[in-house]
Amino acid sequence: MPEDSNAIDYVMEKASGPHFSGLRLDGLLSSPSKSSVSSPSHFRLSNSSFPAIDDPAAPHQPFVIGVTGGTASGKTTVCDMIIQQLHDHRIVLVNQDSFYRGLTSEELEHVQEYNFDHPDAFDTEQLLHCVDTLKSGQPYQIPIYDFKTHQRKLDAFRQVNACDVIILEGILVFHDSRVRDLMNMKIFVDTDADVRLARRIRRDTVERGRDVDSVLEQYAKFVKPAFDDFVLPSKKYADVIIPRGGDNHVAVDLIVQHIHTKLGQHDLCKIYPNVFVIESTFQIRGMHTLIREKDISKHDFVFYSDRLIRLVVEHGLGHLPFTEKQVVTPTGSVYSGVDFCKKLCGVSVIRSGESMENALRACCKGIKIGKILIHRDGDNGMQLIYEKLPSDISERHVLLLDPVLGTGNSANQAIELLIQKGVPEAHIIFLNLISAPEGIHCVCKRFPKLKIVTSEIDQCLNEEFRVIPGLGEFGDRYFGTDE
Repeated sequence: MPEDSNAIDYVMEKASGPHFSGLRLDGLLSSPSKSSVSSPSHFRLSNSSFPAIDDPAAPHQPFVIGVTGGTASGKTTVCDMIIQQLHDHRIVLVNQDSFYRGLTSEELEHVQEYNFDHPDAFDTEQLLHCVDTLKSGQPYQIPIYDFKTHQRKLDAFRQVNACDVIILEGILVFHDSRVRDLMNMKIFVDTDADVRLARRIRRDTVERGRDVDSVLEQYAKFVKPAFDDFVLPSKKYADVIIPRGGDNHVAVDLIVQHIHTKLGQHDLCKIYPNVFVIESTFQIRGMHTLIREKDISKHDFVFYSDRLIRLVVEHGLGHLPFTEKQVVTPTGSVYSGVDFCKKLCGVSVIRSGESMENALRACCKGIKIGKILIHRDGDNGMQLIYEKLPSDISERHVLLLDPVLGTGNSANQAIELLIQKGVPEAHIIFLNLISAPEGIHCVCKRFPKLKIVTSEIDQCLNEEFRVIPGLGEFGDRYFGTDE
């Protein structure tokens, strides 16, 4: 083997065994009774859909990354680079190749005619079970596939444990929508076809003991048609496309930065990409501690609530569209900046929402503010009592103001009214101080295009539909009517 056998093009597709990187590694365990289940160019980021967690006590959800691309495109190298840079997190790398179906005796007799690049060659049900089990915080025994015998090893498996990040790698991991739906980020590694073929020849001859003629025959007969039929069409599902694979360090660095950001977010922010929690600092935690204290004075409650509200409003304004603008500074220089969104208004949900109006007026001079009054009775917030909105509200971006998102019923009623008035759902930003998970689920499932900006997500609602730990009746405490 040449001296540079450890170079990137030799470290491709180590599919002869499952991969694991992270802080928890149990290694190979022998003689299991049986398997745990029966048979710098283009770059963009977004969040894919993610199953909702309705149980507030559900375990911490790992961040799931899917990595796909053609054979020998550099998927494994990209995965290894991500793992190395996320060294402070527990990471499990799950290879789709580990879930090849073992060949029957008849298939083994005609192995040269078997298409290992077809979706039917994989046990997708077991792959789904594996990822679901890991997401639930449970360990899993991943099978080991022997590429020389085309069978799973009966006397060994790899056990992986609970983790912060799951990287799911394989040529067809985007093919099945059920697998795609488990992913928070989908990466397609895009490498020139000639480069991929050269790498595959080198890998299969060196690592798998095949001759060049058989590799080329398999490539022309199965690999390339499968790429054209299954792999390349799945590129459209990618959130991130990395040209040149592991050579593209800029793209990998950006991906890692994005993952670091997501890992620091509340689980609901991973589920719903339209939910934003302002960055927590000791100042913010300190102010939350003060306003949640039941014996705080009204003056202090209002003072620190106003400070938090101002931060939420400022963060919410950052999600409005801006236009580029150049100005001349007093030094005669040109400064290239942005201009604020002009068509804007606030809408407060009476009466607690009125506590947020002063902060909005302080940030947006002369802003119009509408009013909505909704009758609240326990968990039923469906009765509209009063509304007064700007006549041209359909042309504006709307900041909906309500300091507490509880069940979400009254919020849904207010949002539905705005939509009936002609406001596009994507033009609504809902601002509040604290949110209950139940309320976020309720609003985001019904209105996935609006944005929610909050300063903290609390634990849950109690049997009386109060936010826990919460801060009591915000309107009474703020306006002094709780005595």
